[in-house]
Amino acid sequence: MTEQMNNEKDEILENSEELAEEITEQEIAESADEDDAVSEYNDVAAQVADLEDKLEEANEKYVRLFAEYDNFRKRTAREKSDTYANASAKCIENLLPVVDSYERSLEFECSDENFKNGMVMIFNQLKEFMAKMNVTEIEALGAEFDPNFHNAIQQIPDTDYADNHVCAVFQKGYMMGDKLIRPAMVAVAKD
Repeated sequence: MTEQMNNEKDEILENSEELAEEITEQEIAESADEDDAVSEYNDVAAQVADLEDKLEEANEKYVRLFAEYDNFRKRTAREKSDTYANASAKCIENLLPVVDSYERSLEFECSDENFKNGMVMIFNQLKEFMAKMNVTEIEALGAEFDPNFHNAIQQIPDTDYADNHVCAVFQKGYMMGDKLIRPAMVAVAKD
């Protein structure tokens, strides 16, 4: 019986060794399949992460390019508007001495009424043109002196005006919209 038990024991050991070898071969094969799957997953995950990084980089470049284009478009429009405004202001500035001369000429008496009426009509056309160009006269007489709009060339003591107020206008000042074309040349009251 011992011999039979030893034979059975040996047989069981052999079977168990064979079974252990089969199990290890299966485990190794399964482990290799898992390693391949994990490796393949990691490769795909790395590719996805790389593509996401490239997409993010491309989106950043696009957003920056769009912002630069938008800024360029706005800057160009602003420069165009400023150029037009500056050219118009320069034109009006050169026209103001003519307006001053017309105003002075209309103050004098004229024996020929038709000539005087013609001069008034021309001056009215000139004023209409200036109004269309958004040119307005700076109201100076009686206003408080403002160095942004008035050019004081004289101080006059003891006047009917309050201290630091314009008491005389020697040359009218003009604005074009919010832009000063020519400051008013004035005298300021002084107590």
